[in-house]
Amino acid sequence: MWDPTHGLFRIPTKEERIRMRGGAPLNPIKVIIMLSWMDWVRFFCGLFAWIMDSYDFFAVSMSVGSLQKAFSHDGKFYSTKQITYAIMLTLLLRSAGALIFGILADRYGRRWVLTINLVIVAALSLSTAYCTEFKTFLGVRSIFGIAMGGIWGMANATCLEDMPPAARGLFSGFFQEGYAIGYLIAAAANLSWVNKTAHRYPLPKWEYLFYLGAGLSLLAAIFRALVPEGANFKEQRRLRKLKPSSHGSVKSFLSEVKHTLAKYWPQCIFGVLLMIGFNFFSHSSQDLYPSIVQNVKGMSADQSSVLTIIANCGAIAGGLIAGYLSQYVGRRIAMVMFIILAGAMVPAWILPNTFSGLAAGAFFVQVGVQGAWGVVPVFLSELSPPNFRATFPGLAYQLGNMASSASATIEETGAQNIRVQDPQNPNKTVGDSATVSAILLGCVAFYLLVLIVFGLNPEQGQEFAISHDHPNATSAEEAIAQASTDPESRWHNGEPEPVAPVHYVQDLLDQEKKI
Repeated sequence: MWDPTHGLFRIPTKEERIRMRGGAPLNPIKVIIMLSWMDWVRFFCGLFAWIMDSYDFFAVSMSVGSLQKAFSHDGKFYSTKQITYAIMLTLLLRSAGALIFGILADRYGRRWVLTINLVIVAALSLSTAYCTEFKTFLGVRSIFGIAMGGIWGMANATCLEDMPPAARGLFSGFFQEGYAIGYLIAAAANLSWVNKTAHRYPLPKWEYLFYLGAGLSLLAAIFRALVPEGANFKEQRRLRKLKPSSHGSVKSFLSEVKHTLAKYWPQCIFGVLLMIGFNFFSHSSQDLYPSIVQNVKGMSADQSSVLTIIANCGAIAGGLIAGYLSQYVGRRIAMVMFIILAGAMVPAWILPNTFSGLAAGAFFVQVGVQGAWGVVPVFLSELSPPNFRATFPGLAYQLGNMASSASATIEETGAQNIRVQDPQNPNKTVGDSATVSAILLGCVAFYLLVLIVFGLNPEQGQEFAISHDHPNATSAEEAIAQASTDPESRWHNGEPEPVAPVHYVQDLLDQEKKI
């Protein structure tokens, strides 16, 4: 019988549960100790890169007021809205970076491409600190957006590609919350370092945030350069070298792209639609939150900062819990559970007028929002074509980011049509951004639930394959052996060519020894 949910609500058999868990024990401590020291090194290497990506993005968000004053000189005036154009440009151009750096990483390896990407990010972060004109600032941040867009896909591949299947769920949640960790580091640096310079200088030294970002990004680049390439990509590279069609490597790679798109186009469309929803999910719950608590609820700027930090602590907790649960209940069920939690907590998020009530609501909404997000890295990795595990997740993620870049504008425009009493001045009204954000968050949650329930369901709990032509092969030898017995194997620019099994495999392995 046809099931439009692809078995989402069907109780799995014992064999299916074992396969889905990938051998994961229920005790998370046992899951943690399953990792080898190199698994830990690769994980923290990718996590560090993602944290710096997040930090560098939030550094501008936290400096908008100071940047507006710094660039308004010599008769020139720039509004806060104009400064936020830099944030919008960064979001819009990330997709270009995801495509460029993702393809390079899938072709030449994650190690040096991610290293170069992080060095570029460090250089552009330092350049931002030395911008004295608004136009220069916009130009630097535009290029920065391209560099920034490449990091998530490669960092995700670095973390999860060679990780034991049993540990992927838990560490997917940990990895994704590098976004919240990056925010917390930026907020801590801003509150404890930058703001303390306000009494010594005409303006807080916003440049310090970017000096710190440049230094830490360079440190992340050095870390990535010291960590060797993962085994999964090494096997992919070996297989490419052994293919008869690899003599024209560029032509062969383009042919590989063509066949991947022909085979995986449903996954590509589904992945982008999913990430559009998820990016709206996070933006609608975060972008205007400081404005909501200050303008609609009457909280101070310091209280707003503390509330945002509390919310991000909830995000980290949610990501870890959801990632862990996804290994046992399934990726889609885990996402559905936490999306429902976020939707259920929306009233507690916007209705309270006290600090404690707002703090509790913000914490649990972010447990739900970022909990569902915690499953995304491993879900996209399992959905991804094996040959493009750096390009596909990163590009889907950044295309979703680009589509949701107008989220704050949508909320601000809607808020102007719903007015409430100004808590600071009863004789005035302000835009009710709280209600608009709640409506948008609810609509996005419904969209995601429909998409996940009726969407694709990738296999979980298995070792990652190295070739889309041979989904069960985890080494070059296995792929070659399968190709040698498969008359439909397409190894010569897409043309089927039957091969002689024993001699073919042996000739290719002998060829590898000469490379």
